[in-house]
Amino acid sequence: MSALLATGDRSREQDLRIHGLTADEHRAHLATRAEAGFLQYPSWAAVKEGWSSERLGWREDGGELSGSALVLYRQFPGTRKYFAYLPEGPVADWADPDMDRWLRPLLAHLRAAGAFAVRMGPSPAYRRWDGARLKAATGPGRTVGDVLASEVDPLGAAVADRLRARGWRRCGGDGDDADAQPRYVFRVPLAGRTTEDLWSGLNQEWRRNVRRARKAGVRIVTGSAAELPEFHRLLRITEERDGFRLGRSLAYYQRQYAALNAEAPGRMKLCLAVHDGEILAAHTMISTGRRVWYQTGASADHRREVRPSNALQWRMMCDARDAGAEVYDMRGVSSTLDPGDRPFGLLRWKLGTGGQVVETLGEWETSVGGAANNALYRAFQAYLARR
Repeated sequence: MSALLATGDRSREQDLRIHGLTADEHRAHLATRAEAGFLQYPSWAAVKEGWSSERLGWREDGGELSGSALVLYRQFPGTRKYFAYLPEGPVADWADPDMDRWLRPLLAHLRAAGAFAVRMGPSPAYRRWDGARLKAATGPGRTVGDVLASEVDPLGAAVADRLRARGWRRCGGDGDDADAQPRYVFRVPLAGRTTEDLWSGLNQEWRRNVRRARKAGVRIVTGSAAELPEFHRLLRITEERDGFRLGRSLAYYQRQYAALNAEAPGRMKLCLAVHDGEILAAHTMISTGRRVWYQTGASADHRREVRPSNALQWRMMCDARDAGAEVYDMRGVSSTLDPGDRPFGLLRWKLGTGGQVVETLGEWETSVGGAANNALYRAFQAYLARR
């Protein structure tokens, strides 16, 4: 009998078995989980240069796959140790009150693989705000967190408490600027809604702008890899105009387009708004079945009066609904509700679609344990603080 069982501690007997997955096994599991995001699909590993990766799965005693994870590894400079990252994952049973039975073998595996620390992004939502409530609450110095939420997800709150009890740290605390992925996202529900329902959900300004684009002759077409350089040129213009910097190269988007579409043709689309033969707006859209994401948008500085971006988003939203998606995710927004803050403009634009701001649980980190790993994790935090 092992020393562990001799002490009477049988908790580890209940741990799920963790092992590697083939890409096909991994994709098959994700296809059964509505909450699975594109960042957990095997193809995402091919997008991330400078990271190694592996695919993991958990099985119940009967052999059924109950969870999966894409793990990215980045070597810490000057060491043989790695930082492990599970972007918007793992895809696991977050409702399990005994999450240790899958979390514990994950940490043990990562430690054996040479990781000193891990960051992950649990899938449950935390809070939601209807657009009308936020619009009414705008004002100097105001933030989304100042407004009473329309809905608080009890599972999200429970998961946060369970992680804290296990020593996990929420990146950035209650702020929204320390996560690699956006903590606040904007989502438009599609399930059970007709095109007329979506149209009535738009505010008057959006409906007016879509009609204006239609009257001006703006055409919405699907592009190809050949138009990615033009998309990237427009993206640089957009970054300069709107005061943000993604810092992604054309090669990044070309790699992403190739990798995602090699996994499933049409997974990533480049949607274009064309007027008088010129591309005025270009947005990327990613689909995984029941969920569709508007990932990145770019537009020209001229002829903005024909409203190409509104027309483009309206078509993308309708196409997502027609394809059977339940959610149209417009990705990140800032938490500011101050009209004087530059980032508020993007939130204001998205609010016009009639969706919701959703606060996710954000990203969480911990050392995988051991004195050396704990020390390296502290050094890693200091390293990030200096960057």
